[in-house]
Amino acid sequence: MPASKMSKKLSIRDIGKELGISITTVSFILNGKAKEKRISEALTEKVLKFVEEVNFKPNMMAQGLRTGKSKIICLMVEDISNNLLFAQVARLIEEEAHNSGYRIIYCSTDNKKEKAIELIRLFRDRSIDGYIITPPEGIEKEIQSLLDEGIPVVLIDRNLPSLDCNHVVIENLNSTNEAINHLIKNGFKNIAFVTLDSDQMQMADRLGGYQKAITEHGLNAYVKKVGFHDSSEQNVNEIASFLKENKNIDAIFFSTNYIGVWGLQAIKSLNLRIPDDIAVISFDDQDLFKFYSPSITVVAQPVPEISSHIIRLMLNALDEKDSEIHKIVLPAKLIVRESSSL
Repeated sequence: MPASKMSKKLSIRDIGKELGISITTVSFILNGKAKEKRISEALTEKVLKFVEEVNFKPNMMAQGLRTGKSKIICLMVEDISNNLLFAQVARLIEEEAHNSGYRIIYCSTDNKKEKAIELIRLFRDRSIDGYIITPPEGIEKEIQSLLDEGIPVVLIDRNLPSLDCNHVVIENLNSTNEAINHLIKNGFKNIAFVTLDSDQMQMADRLGGYQKAITEHGLNAYVKKVGFHDSSEQNVNEIASFLKENKNIDAIFFSTNYIGVWGLQAIKSLNLRIPDDIAVISFDDQDLFKFYSPSITVVAQPVPEISSHIIRLMLNALDEKDSEIHKIVLPAKLIVRESSSL
C-alpha cells in the first residue's frame, strides 16, 4: 500500500509485511541493533526511511515488555490539574527527560493511599523504568517493594522517614518560621494558621514553624485545619466561619497556595480589607497572588532548582551512574508584597 495512505498507528508487523522482511529484523533496526545483528546498511536505511515517511511511532509500552526498558518515567502527584507547583515542576521535568530519551506518564493520586497503591501496581506490570512520587500517607510498603527490585524512586514535596529513598523537599519549618516572624515584626499579634487536616511531613513542619514563632513571642495560637477532599465551597465557608468566631485575628498564614485561594475568597466574603483588617501570607506562589490587589506575600519554592534536582537524581539512577541515596533539602524564599505590612 502507498505510504501516504498508511495509518500512523502502524505496527511493526505492518512495516515488515509492507517491506517484505521479518518482524524481528524491523525490531532490531528500530531498537538500534542493526550493526550488532549484522543487518546491512542498505536495509537499515530502507526501513528507517520508510518509518519516517509514514510517521511511525512505536508503542513504547510494548517495547518495554520486549526489552525490559520502556524509557518511561511515571510522575505521580496528588493532583496535577489543581496544583500550580506540580504543574510547573512537571513541565520542566518533561523537557529534561525528553532530551535524555525518556517520556513522562502523569497520574494523580488525589492524595489517597488506595489509589496510589493501585497505580503503582498497574505501572509496575508495564515495565515503567522509574517513579517520581509525592507520596500519600501509608504507601511505604509499596515504595520499599519498588526499591527492593532496584527500580529508581524519587520522592518529592514530602519524604517518608522510614524509607531510605532519594527525595527532594523544601525546608518547611524554618521557611514558615521566617514568615511568621515577619508578621510579628510588622506589629501583628493575633496570627492564625490554616492548613490541611493531615499528618504529611511537609504540613507538620510548616505547622511546627508557626508554633515555634508563636511560642517564642508568647502569643496565642489560632489553628484551623481543613479537609483535602472537602469541596472548595465547604472549605471557603469553614475558613470564613473560623474568622467570624475569632474576630481578633489580625493576620493569617495559609500553608499552601490552594488553601490561600480559598482563604482569599473567605476574606472577601466577610468584606475584610487586606492588610488593614487582616494581613495575609501563603506558602507557594502563583500568578493570582502576584496580581491580586493588594499583592499577596508568599513563601516561594524554587521550582527550577527543585525540578533540576529531581530529574538529575532520576536519570543518574536510571543510567546507573549513582547508587547513593540523596536527601536534598532546599530553602524557600519569603517574597514580601503588599498583603503583610500595615
